[in-house]
Amino acid sequence: MNKISEILSTFFAYLKRPDLYPELRRKIWKNLFNRSSGLRGKEEAEKWCSSIAISEKDFIEKVLNTSFIPFEKLFPKEFAEALQLQAKAPVKLGGAGSLSVIYYINEYTNAKKTVETGVAYGWSSFAALASLVNRNGTLYSSDMPYILQNHSEDFVGCVIPQKYRNNWDLYRFADKESLPKIFSKVDSFDVVHYDSDKSYDGRIWAYNLLFSKVREGGIFMSDDIGDNAAFKDFCETKGIKPYVVEFDGKYAGLIIKD
Repeated sequence: MNKISEILSTFFAYLKRPDLYPELRRKIWKNLFNRSSGLRGKEEAEKWCSSIAISEKDFIEKVLNTSFIPFEKLFPKEFAEALQLQAKAPVKLGGAGSLSVIYYINEYTNAKKTVETGVAYGWSSFAALASLVNRNGTLYSSDMPYILQNHSEDFVGCVIPQKYRNNWDLYRFADKESLPKIFSKVDSFDVVHYDSDKSYDGRIWAYNLLFSKVREGGIFMSDDIGDNAAFKDFCETKGIKPYVVEFDGKYAGLIIKD
């Protein structure tokens, strides 16, 4: 599919979804006037991340003061079944991030209320829910539909074990529509995990909103913070000292809220 065909296909796919018209307007604006937002400050962000990054194991053991056992070894049966479900899915969605970190930050905070943006196959959701269900907690998820992939909505969250799904509350809109709906139910969270709009401006908007919803002692996490300087700039503006965790050549940023 060439670029013009892709743009037209995207536009007409949105036209079939009136519930997504607000996001269509934002995409048109971004593509006309703000196309460089995604990579703003990428080089400086990567250098900054590299200079302070620690491993998953060091973060979990030295910061969270918890013995580190990889997530896939904690839940081997469920993990193997999840891999099989992903392999059978006929659509390509996002891959897994640092599942061990996600699981352990929910354990560390004794989380009962967690919110995440971005679901895809549901790997991060699986990791959060594996902890939350122990306290009958709830994971609130925002996930923008994959409108160019037929039947993709049938596979959002497909790797989440069935036994966890009663503790999962999914909202299928862009964050600017999903999050107000979630906040009308819950106004404060133990853990926030951001993994959706990767543009600089999109991150800054979401970081400011979501960080304000983290309770004292809770944890804020953002994936892929080396893509641009949004996380770095957010922390420097707020005077926050974050933790940066390297995983598979990518970086996640974490803040334990004082």
